[in-house]
Amino acid sequence: MKPLRLFLLLATLAATPAWAGAQREEALAANVASAMSRSVSDVNAPRLVFENPREGPLWLAEMSRRLQSRIPDQWMRERLLTAVQYEATRAGLDPQLVLGLIQVESGFNKYAISPVGARGLMQVMPFWVHSIGAANHNLFDLTTNLRYGCTILRHYIDIEGGNLFRALGRFNGSLGRAEYPNLVVGAWQRHWQWLGPGSDKVAALP
Repeated sequence: MKPLRLFLLLATLAATPAWAGAQREEALAANVASAMSRSVSDVNAPRLVFENPREGPLWLAEMSRRLQSRIPDQWMRERLLTAVQYEATRAGLDPQLVLGLIQVESGFNKYAISPVGARGLMQVMPFWVHSIGAANHNLFDLTTNLRYGCTILRHYIDIEGGNLFRALGRFNGSLGRAEYPNLVVGAWQRHWQWLGPGSDKVAALP
């Protein structure tokens, strides 16, 4: 692709508004800020993390099949999925939940920008870079965005005592309203549910 065409494509993608609301900047306790900062500064390369290593390739193949219509390039799909699985697992989140959130937030467009300035796959607000990150952290970078997004969602789940619906509301800046949590959970359950090999339950729809 010629440089000018590539620039125009990236500019178009970056200008695409996302669904996201606005995560609200709140004061963080020093120990919380320190823990979150350590989390987003982790430089380990993403990899599939499963208790049974044989399950990883099966998960990757199935999720790649479901994502193909949105991301035609296989290498990009597998890179994204590997990073999602790694960062979500590392944060103690269900990777399928994170896929549902990304579907709602950005439609898997890593250059998405919301009307209020949230950026990337998980629509992270830039103030988080100043609060817990470093000046060189780029929220349009796939791995960086996922690391921030998963760290932030884990933080919200913790401060909400495990209440996922309230945590999702905080993540979107719509705490107390059901629309956004219902969208995320619906996308998770309809499109990304993973029951593992050998299950006799009905799998998620593609």
